[in-house]
Amino acid sequence: MTATIIIALCLLLLVAYVFDVSASKTKVPAVILLLISGWAVKQLATWWGVSLPNLSAVLPILGTIGLILIVLEGALELEFNASKTGILLQSTVVALVPILALSAGLAAAFQYFGNTSFKTALTNAIPFAVISSAIAIPSVQRLGKQQREFVTYETSLSDIFGVILFNFVTLNDEVSAGSFGYFVVELVITLFITIVATLALAFLLAKSKHPIKFLPIIIMVVLVYAVTKLYHLPGLIFILLFGLFLGNVQELSQFSLIQKLQPETLHKEVHKFTELTKEIAFLVRSSFFLLFGFLIKTEELLDTSTMLWAVGVVAGIFAIRALTLLVCKQKLFPILFVAPRGLITILLFLSIPLEQSVSVANNSLVIQVIAITAFIMMFGLMGAKTAVEKT
Repeated sequence: MTATIIIALCLLLLVAYVFDVSASKTKVPAVILLLISGWAVKQLATWWGVSLPNLSAVLPILGTIGLILIVLEGALELEFNASKTGILLQSTVVALVPILALSAGLAAAFQYFGNTSFKTALTNAIPFAVISSAIAIPSVQRLGKQQREFVTYETSLSDIFGVILFNFVTLNDEVSAGSFGYFVVELVITLFITIVATLALAFLLAKSKHPIKFLPIIIMVVLVYAVTKLYHLPGLIFILLFGLFLGNVQELSQFSLIQKLQPETLHKEVHKFTELTKEIAFLVRSSFFLLFGFLIKTEELLDTSTMLWAVGVVAGIFAIRALTLLVCKQKLFPILFVAPRGLITILLFLSIPLEQSVSVANNSLVIQVIAITAFIMMFGLMGAKTAVEKT
């Protein structure tokens, strides 16, 4: 039995690799195929009468590690200098405004139809307002450099803003000057941790002569994030800034403190570190979406009682996104379609306290919104070839 499971896992991961490699030619995002593959494996296992343990508890763990690695992977590849100020400001607006607008609108609907308080409704609405960087970033690798940068900034910031807003709403019984003050203190603490941890990890990366040093650094990055999450601090800010710092260390070489890190040597080490991060991110990301597909229940996916809600939520997502992109003078095609819900939506949804759950926002609605936005992204990117070639 053990050998059979190992063979199955190896085959599934190799298939995931084929999906990833062939995505540029098939125009189908690998995550769509991974979800379908996971669901198909579940149907085959049921048909053959194979009894498998409940793996739902593994999903949040894989999801959290995957989120860390994907944001880190994206940040390591971003160039950050004065010329990037415009795209950073635009991506910040496109990330933040839809979260606030969609969360407020959806919360009002949940409050009315769910007969609950606005705060509880808002807690359930926020997960639907956050773009999944875990799906978006790997799916746009065939687009132009500027579009890839915009999506990486936007989706990473969307994850960060979403987590911060979700924690703020769930952990505060009421919005007051005191709660905002505590929130500002949390941000200051997070930035302090980020500066200290970033310099310490960069020093370790530059100075360590041991042949095994990249994996311990990744483990420490996950550890720092887990500690910040334990104290409800926005740890994704640390991940994003740590990756930006390492990826742009040569831009900071004029500072005496950075010179002590030997930026030329560190740059070479960062390149190796980036390659390893990509490899591990692929493994964790593929495992997560295969497992999520495996855990999808067909009856929840096809639940007609929530289908109208799902269509309404998706319509709101793309209407607000289109308006925000137009205001920011961004081309709609194909960026408009890159608004998938996924890993972060699942993680936030699973984090909703039981006493704050709303019957309207259930598993079926989450699964349907994720599926619909993923397929919209897929068809949007499939039609993006001509647009990319003309630019």
